[in-house]
This record gives sequence, structure tokens and C-alpha cells, in this order.
Amino acid sequence: MAGAATRNRPETREPIAVHAIEVRARYPECDPMGVVHHSVYPVWFEMGRTEMLRAAGGSYRDLEAAGVFLAVVHLEVRYRRPARYDDVLRLETSLLSPGPVKIEHAYRLLRGDELLVEGRTTLACLDRSGRAQPVPGTSLAPTAGQPGTSLAP
Repeated sequence: MAGAATRNRPETREPIAVHAIEVRARYPECDPMGVVHHSVYPVWFEMGRTEMLRAAGGSYRDLEAAGVFLAVVHLEVRYRRPARYDDVLRLETSLLSPGPVKIEHAYRLLRGDELLVEGRTTLACLDRSGRAQPVPGTSLAPTAGQPGTSLAP
């Protein structure tokens, strides 16, 4: 029973870095009631990861050209409140722990101070044939002073 309790409790690891972007809920991302569809949030998480990497001076295009592919192998989304059409939202993407062959991120989507969605992803670092390979030594996290970025203490 202890395992079940641990499994349902979010981990509280400190992030290595946090990067934020603004997202506006667009009409095609919403259902007929004006609520953002549940399938949109993982797409926004991808935008957060991409912009965090870009703020660190990298790009997915450059990684892939070098034979480095990052595949989502785990995705969690916890929906707390609905985002609605034309809401201006803040997506905070946190780099939790780059391991030897994986990278973990956490996400918080806010409307003002109101937490709407939390999420987590684990990315596996793969080569062109789909086999695990070490995460490259290049910087995956932005440095202090870059727009939308803060470093954990």
C-alpha cells in the first residue's frame, strides 16, 4: 500500500532551471464551449521544451542533424482548471534532471496566479536507429539573464 501512496504523490525535486513562455489559447485549440481541448497541453509542453533549449543556445534541428533524437517516453498531465479561448497563459518549463540517457521536465500552466495544469515528461535520447545514447554534453538549460529564465538556487 505504501507504493500506491508514493506513486500518487508528486515528486518535489528542485529544478535545475526554469524557463517561461506566454501562450494564448487559440480558437482551433478549443471545443465548442470555448474550453481548451485536453490534447493541446502536451503540444504546449513541447513548445516550452523547444523554447527552453533555444534559450540555452541550442535547437532540436541542430541536435537531429548531429544524430541526437529526443523521444517522449513518459507523459503526465494533471488538469486542475480549464483554460479558455483567448486566455493569455504562462507556461513554466522546468528542467529537472538530465540523466545519462534521459531528460525530465515539469510544467506549470498558469492564468495569472491560478494554476490550471501541471505536467511532466521524460525524454529518451536516441540515435538514428532508435537505440539509447548518452545525452550530449551541450547545454540543455538556459543561463541566468536570458528572457523568461531563472535558475534554481
